[in-house]
Amino acid sequence: MQKSILLAVFSIAVLSCKTEKKTEKSEPVADTEVKADDWIYLFDGSSLEGWRGYNGKTMPPGWVIEDSVLTFKTDLGLEKLDSEEAYEGGKDIIYAAEEFDNFELYLEWKLPEGGNSGIFYHLKEGYNGPPEVSPEYQLIDDENYAKMHEKSLTEYNKSLGYTEKPEELKPLQQTGADYAMHPAPANKTLHPIGEWNSSKIVFTPEKVEHWLNGEMLFSFVPWDDDWQEKKNSDKWKNSEDYGKYESGFIGLQDHASPIWFRNIKIKKL
Repeated sequence: MQKSILLAVFSIAVLSCKTEKKTEKSEPVADTEVKADDWIYLFDGSSLEGWRGYNGKTMPPGWVIEDSVLTFKTDLGLEKLDSEEAYEGGKDIIYAAEEFDNFELYLEWKLPEGGNSGIFYHLKEGYNGPPEVSPEYQLIDDENYAKMHEKSLTEYNKSLGYTEKPEELKPLQQTGADYAMHPAPANKTLHPIGEWNSSKIVFTPEKVEHWLNGEMLFSFVPWDDDWQEKKNSDKWKNSEDYGKYESGFIGLQDHASPIWFRNIKIKKL
């Protein structure tokens, strides 16, 4: 009897150990660990490898790394470089090491008062500038830009046919908008000037998403009938190649104001 009891206890202990080991092996890897391995850093705070000016061979003057932040300094301007030759190429910059088609792009940014910039994707070279061909996630000082650039904004909006309050920044021109295509909502969370914001763009042929500070602003279907109607009715109606490419470079816009970027990373989908 005693032997039978001891044998039963031993069998239960062995079975328990096997069960525990099986449970440990079958536990799924944390989702964050899997996703973290998928990110490709386009800028990690230490190097500008892979970056250059649009239609250029080197980085334009003014784009530098300061305190691990990709910074555009307007006081450097487009003067002569160390060599005797003036810089040739656009002032906007691209990550030229690789083109991307379907992706999730994340970055953090901040602007000065009255600042203006943008994020480009599916960008191709050979045009006068990125806006001719690339969709743009708009970055701008929603609160102060209009009053600081009233004259130029009024003229620009009138040229687009905005006759009602042309001195105002339109929803299609505000932060988070798919510039001149899909407006940003009024109730978005936008941090004050001088503070960091985060933006995310998710692109697939089925759906494009614009995110700001962890909240999705809107989504749309690229190249569908609604997209074509928007493209042909406003700013891009005379830009034949606007938004047509299914892959291309990631780009950042210099719009003659200081800007700061960090933690730029992308995940292929």
